Amino acid sequence: MPSNEREMMNTDLKKVAVAIPFLREQGFKGSLPHFRRKNETNIDLITFQFNKWGGSFVVELAICTIEGVTTHWGEYIPPNKVTAHDINERFRLGAKSIDEDGIWFDFENAKSVVDFEKVASIVVDLLNVSDRSWISKFFK
Repeated sequence: MPSNEREMMNTDLKKVAVAIPFLREQGFKGSLPHFRRKNETNIDLITFQFNKWGGSFVVELAICTIEGVTTHWGEYIPPNKVTAHDINERFRLGAKSIDEDGIWFDFENAKSVVDFEKVASIVVDLLNVSDRSWISKFFK
């Protein structure tokens, strides 16, 4: 994928408030592609995973304990460094269950800032992060 296209999508995700200020207003810390929010009983994790061949991304959601996580090979990842990719059980935005693939947000044919804004706006509409238990509900 041309890096310019990926940079445009990153810029637009930030501009349309997926990362800054929308996620920050909801208590998330981090930077694209990884965000985390500490709650009373868990940490909400959001990761934007870009397709290695370019043109699309998926949003992965996960939770972990407030202490962070220890991987199955024994590596401890502290709460301020943990990402959704560190967690085995992840839910993809737009899926109906943990076993579904979720929505791959396509920007392959985006030609203008308006096209990128449309993709980013769909993500914002699907994120229900103002409900602090929203992500946890996928894992019950």
